[in-house]
Amino acid sequence: MVGIAAFGAYLPRFRIKRKEILEAMAWINPSLWSLSRGEKAVANYDEDAITLAVSAIRNMSHESLDNFLKQKEKVLFVASTTFPYAERLNSAIVSEAIECAEAVETADFSGSSRASTSALIAALKQAASTESFSAIVASGEVRKAKPGSLDEAYIGDGGCALMIGTKNVIAAYCSSLSFSFDFPSDIRSSSEPFRRSWEERWIKDEGYKKHIPFAIDAYLRKNGFFPENFRYVIYPCRYEREHKAIARMLRLREEQVVPSLINKIGDTGSVHPLIMLCYALERSSPGDQILLVGYGNGVDVIHFEVSPEIKNYIPRVSFEKLLEINAPISYEKMVSFREIMPVEKGIRGEFQPETPMSVVWRNRKAILGLVGSKCRKCGLPQYPPQKVCVNPHCLSAGEMEPYSFSRKSAKIFSYTGDNLAFSLDPPQIYGIVDFEDGGRMMLDFTDCKLEELKVGMEVELTFRRKYHDAHRGIHTYFWKATPLRT
Repeated sequence: MVGIAAFGAYLPRFRIKRKEILEAMAWINPSLWSLSRGEKAVANYDEDAITLAVSAIRNMSHESLDNFLKQKEKVLFVASTTFPYAERLNSAIVSEAIECAEAVETADFSGSSRASTSALIAALKQAASTESFSAIVASGEVRKAKPGSLDEAYIGDGGCALMIGTKNVIAAYCSSLSFSFDFPSDIRSSSEPFRRSWEERWIKDEGYKKHIPFAIDAYLRKNGFFPENFRYVIYPCRYEREHKAIARMLRLREEQVVPSLINKIGDTGSVHPLIMLCYALERSSPGDQILLVGYGNGVDVIHFEVSPEIKNYIPRVSFEKLLEINAPISYEKMVSFREIMPVEKGIRGEFQPETPMSVVWRNRKAILGLVGSKCRKCGLPQYPPQKVCVNPHCLSAGEMEPYSFSRKSAKIFSYTGDNLAFSLDPPQIYGIVDFEDGGRMMLDFTDCKLEELKVGMEVELTFRRKYHDAHRGIHTYFWKATPLRT
């Protein structure tokens, strides 16, 4: 049996209410006030498509991720329309961050808001032709929006990950059907930060309301199904009225249609169908039939049947918990974090030495995977990796073995708020953390306020962008500490 063996979603901590966005920018387009309901998820300044994908993978159950990493041959597909790199394999960075061995097949999927479902179909079909197969399909989106635009009100940020395999399958893959249309709706060239759209009425009536019902109806007729055969039908649509209209066109009952989630997290682009699938799987029972739709320059329709294994699977962080973990963000911070509004960085913030990529390559496991060393004789973990044990009572040489810190429990030993060092979210907070099983490390803190921290507080590590060298187009990644909220 081939299908989904694990899933995990990730939402950034920050939320902004649409009303606050409109209070700042609706003067340019008063019609935007009709969109004032709800809120959306906003990525922190150190988050991007790669870090969101990594966080989603880490939010799958630890057991599932451990089993995947033990496989000799693995597949990792990452999908996004906002990859930081056009000519550097983004999925390879994700692979290093989750500590995949070199024997892993990686690929980037992009170019359309159905990139995630296209990657999912590719993984499912590859699994169907292989006896022993294990893959992760991950996705992350952090899109920019022009101030005063519809996108600024609608677009949200998020990540999601699905594990595809042939063992412990919680949702079996039945079949799929895809259509491709060069439908001109949302367009963005590779050199532009913002996308532009054709008339909104055109996108609603000629796009969503025609293509999605057509594709679903075609799948049902081809396979002899009826709408009432499905417990959940999932399709993305940023317009709430049109989302309900599509359900009526397909003769679906209200309880069959998975909520669009637009008023809770915004439109997360290519990630959105997978996030809605996580929402449905957390509420599913054995035997439930699920129809998943990806939309964008065509339509993907994927059919799953929930297996009894769904009772045994619990993600590390549930979707409901992700919705609860939130904090407000101001409009000014939001546009600053997206590098839409320039801010004064001062001398310390403006100076950026060139990143020595050769050093990043040689130390990639330590930097991206946070792999240190552990002494075989005394058992002391150390970071960065050492050749000689730092234990003064041991000092063994050549007795080190690799040791991963990224998923170890830790507590704050000390911390400080630095108002001289530049940070987009001042003060710059950093300190020393002690790991439960041994080892000590100095790290930046993120997703917190200085007054929230206490010595002895439990923290977890999160993969983040260390800095963005905009002049040279370099994104540098490392790990940070954040208060444990799971």
